Amino acid sequence: MKNIIVIIGLFFSCSLILNAQDLRENTSRSLFSDYKASMLGDAVTIIVVEESQAANQAQKTSGRSSDIGLSAKGSQGTGELIPSTDFSLGSNNDFKGGGTIKSSGVIKTTISALIDSVLSNGLVRIKGSRKISINGEEQIITIKGLLRTADLKSDNTVYSFNISEAEIAFEGNGMIDSNTNPGWLTKIFHWLF
Repeated sequence: MKNIIVIIGLFFSCSLILNAQDLRENTSRSLFSDYKASMLGDAVTIIVVEESQAANQAQKTSGRSSDIGLSAKGSQGTGELIPSTDFSLGSNNDFKGGGTIKSSGVIKTTISALIDSVLSNGLVRIKGSRKISINGEEQIITIKGLLRTADLKSDNTVYSFNISEAEIAFEGNGMIDSNTNPGWLTKIFHWLF
């Protein structure tokens, strides 16, 4: 009977060793706070609030002026044998130019992304996309960049301005996109003329 108890005890202890958990596995997770995304494949929600404005203005003025003049008069006695002569030459060149460029854009959306890689300095590379299709109109939003996990809120959300090297693309195609672009015949005429 003692042998059976010893064998069962050895079997039980071996099964515990085989199913043991590594205590270091959960060291990044706190018992008192929510889990923050920091590992490969974890999801983060990005709140995209981007507004850009640019203005450029240039003015240029230049001028040049030159005059050449020649005058000659002569007379002899009471009657004038040598007629009076006047000669004048002038040149004037003025240039005034100016230009103004203004550009602005606003994007507000929420998109989910996955952690693509974890760098040695603690930064994580994220990448995500969303495709929305309504009545044949497609809008594709893609985002990628580097993120500090310290910038993540407790619900794993982050604002887009906290992403470094951010690339945010908003593209669309469909009927509206094709109607706002010139046709191929118009493009040929613009290329020729």
